[in-house]
Amino acid sequence: MGFAMVKSAVIDGLEVREVCVEADIGNGLPVFHMVGYLSSEVKEAGERVRTAIRHTKVRLQPQRMVVNLSPADIRKKGASFDLPIAAALVLASGSIENRCQNKVLMIGELSLDAKVRKVKGILPTVSFARKHGFEICVIPQENEAEGHLVPGIEVIGVSTLSEVWEFLEEGKKPHWVSVSVRKEKRTAGRLNYADIKGQSVLKRASEVAAAGGHNILYIGPPGSGKTMAAQRLGTILPDLDERTSMETTTIYSAAGLLDETSPLVVRPPCREVHHTVTKAALLGGGRYPSPGELSLANGGVLFLDELSEFQRPVLDALREPLETKQVRITRKQGTYLFPANVLVAAAMNPCPCGNYPNLEQCRCTPGEIHRYLSKVSQPFLDRMDLCVETPKVSYRELMSDNQNVTSESILKKVIQAREIQRERYQGRMYATNSGMNLDEIRRFCCLEEKAQRMMERAFEMLGLTARTYFRTLRVARTIADLEESEQIRGCHLAEAISYRMVDQKIWGNQKR
Repeated sequence: MGFAMVKSAVIDGLEVREVCVEADIGNGLPVFHMVGYLSSEVKEAGERVRTAIRHTKVRLQPQRMVVNLSPADIRKKGASFDLPIAAALVLASGSIENRCQNKVLMIGELSLDAKVRKVKGILPTVSFARKHGFEICVIPQENEAEGHLVPGIEVIGVSTLSEVWEFLEEGKKPHWVSVSVRKEKRTAGRLNYADIKGQSVLKRASEVAAAGGHNILYIGPPGSGKTMAAQRLGTILPDLDERTSMETTTIYSAAGLLDETSPLVVRPPCREVHHTVTKAALLGGGRYPSPGELSLANGGVLFLDELSEFQRPVLDALREPLETKQVRITRKQGTYLFPANVLVAAAMNPCPCGNYPNLEQCRCTPGEIHRYLSKVSQPFLDRMDLCVETPKVSYRELMSDNQNVTSESILKKVIQAREIQRERYQGRMYATNSGMNLDEIRRFCCLEEKAQRMMERAFEMLGLTARTYFRTLRVARTIADLEESEQIRGCHLAEAISYRMVDQKIWGNQKR
């Protein structure tokens, strides 16, 4: 007879909460009870754990066994409690003696042959353990590289239950505990802007979007290079800074998408979603919310191809996250916050056939065009900082071998502009012009008198809203940074205004 307690943790969204796994073994009819607001996969742990224990040197006697996972008001889900449940049962039975005096947290799934399998969410769990005074984390060996990303705490990777017993009884650690962590950069593959023939305006707009972290919409006929340009945005984004890298790695850890050998996310992630995506898949959600594609693209690019084919409620659900840079999901059990600092790139045709507003080639009726464009609401369109038209590529451009504009050449300019912004916004939660608030716009986006008159005329002629006005100033600030100019000149503002003329040309005609 005996009682034992082992500490573990549960991930709720991206938040980690401590869980005490208590085991009591006493006289009575041989039964096995597990309590503590458990999901179905945790309830099934009883059979897995007892079968796994039989494949070690430990033999549990047929007695009354009760396992409690507290606190009882937090739902326990996942298979990560297998390892702490097994340890609590064996310690309560007295089969082994716990000589480890350190404060230990355990997490891991068990197979029937007593092997310890990898689980999701190791990085946030180990970070939680360090912040709350734990000295050692016992985790699956397959997750060990991920656990070593967190400094200041000892991480022990185990592959079998027998190694756990040796650690508890003798303090013996597996021989691979000192594994080195590879922090390799993720390559962008062979994608390069040199692959796009002609389209100098498209490449320039992509450069501006990457330099300032601005959302961009490509509009043009099929085959004009819209998708190619959006897919290559990741090749002209600089590596993630330390804070964003750990934040994004935490999201991927909770989703179980990390590479075992090089778990640290250093390159900006690029996510492309199909137009059939649901709101829950895009933003995150579910009964017990988890991060969606928007959060998985944190620090990188989210590409929405065939924008007008998306369901309008799905697109409109993006409006608030694009402003706040985070996703807020409210459920009965609480509110969940997921990071969403992304550059949204979208591509679409101007009409069902793709040739509008060229009325000589477009055969779509006004009603068809109106229904097609109305799938993208004006409030969503206002949140796209740049709208660029991609005309049809000529045969001469297609056959040209001119590759002066490459991803490497654009990246150098983007890094230079990002460095200027990093110094400007030092100490703030953002480091690009797209994050400027109103006070900083007034401070850093001062216009000379000629530029002010130009802005006033554009505001009236294009029918800009207050939101699009400030977004235009942010884009102008980025263009000035690319030219290493402290002052926003007329040419910088004119280029920024030109990126708002395409949507007015297409959507404005439909309104009239």
